[in-house]
Amino acid sequence: MLKIGLTGGIGAGKSTVSEILAAHGAVIVDADTIAREVVAPGEPLLTHLAQRFGEDVIAADGGLDRAQLAAAAFVDEESTAALNALMHPAIRDRTTDHFAKHSDAEVVVHDVALLVENSMTSAYHLNLLVDVPAALRLERLMSARGMARDDAEARIARQADDEDRYAVCDVIIDNAGSVRQTQDRVARLVEDRILPFAANLEAQRPAERGPVELVDPACQDWALQAQRIIAKLHHGIGKSFRIDHIGSTAVPGLAGKDVIDLQLLVSDLDVARELAPRLAQLGYPGHDGSDNLGEGRLEPKRFHANTDPGRAVNLHVRTEDSVGAVFAREFVQLLRSDDSERERYAQLKRTLADDYAGEGRSEGYSEAKEPYFLTMRRRLVPGSFD
Repeated sequence: MLKIGLTGGIGAGKSTVSEILAAHGAVIVDADTIAREVVAPGEPLLTHLAQRFGEDVIAADGGLDRAQLAAAAFVDEESTAALNALMHPAIRDRTTDHFAKHSDAEVVVHDVALLVENSMTSAYHLNLLVDVPAALRLERLMSARGMARDDAEARIARQADDEDRYAVCDVIIDNAGSVRQTQDRVARLVEDRILPFAANLEAQRPAERGPVELVDPACQDWALQAQRIIAKLHHGIGKSFRIDHIGSTAVPGLAGKDVIDLQLLVSDLDVARELAPRLAQLGYPGHDGSDNLGEGRLEPKRFHANTDPGRAVNLHVRTEDSVGAVFAREFVQLLRSDDSERERYAQLKRTLADDYAGEGRSEGYSEAKEPYFLTMRRRLVPGSFD
């Protein structure tokens, strides 16, 4: 199952995009619907709410009297915390039930208004943000929903700002134009990324990669993307494992292939193999591999390439004290601090990228850099070749 988080500020048109995704076959799990379900007449949560906040929170029809609950629960921090302690587990468990009900679905979209505010984005393979400028959202709230300006402005202000949303969402869907324009954008996203992603995930095969092409780093947000990816990996496998952003995309100002390289450090390769099934579920199928240390020396590791056709990631799983792990980390630090070495490496990359531009894949380009890497390993990992 490809799990997608969908969010957007109030008035952005998230429901419109949700409907479009559903029309393309996605299963929608709606957080607002679940929040209503758990306080419907007969639900056990109502009993717990009444015990904590009084029988007045139960309406005449047996459901929740939201106004009475608000009056009782938001009087102080202790009461609000008590409300959250009751509501959140009930919503979480019901959400889990909905996902389990659709466990055979290809794509499930979790529609959550407060996805960013509740720090939920790391739980999904992909996060979509329905984006509309705040001024237009304000106008829509006033015209379409009849809100007073003060009320609309206050609701917008209580939510995450655009910068916070951009930092944690993978795809920005512009919904400032017509519905037809949004339909076309979402249709392309489904065809080009979502469905191939889901198919690759199910088959546990990496997404296809193109030929060698160096990308201008000034046009990229590689560091931010790496942070998002690392957060998802930590959510899936636990935070006890160190994960480093390595390679050219980890060096500000250095051109490179548009591939995020990461290394995950483990105590030994048995642990790496134990992690493999979970990494595959997260979108990182892998296999046993090795680092070429030069002079005929190979060092074992695990290599996982991801299934998302819209964001290439290489995940190298290495032992903590391996030459490959130490070198990857030290090489990035050197390039960040040594302007002359960074330019030397950049020139080598440009030359080799031109030499191998006609190849459909990048193996030849990578192999041609090995003599340079051998020299740098001797410099940065002294004693490893004695």
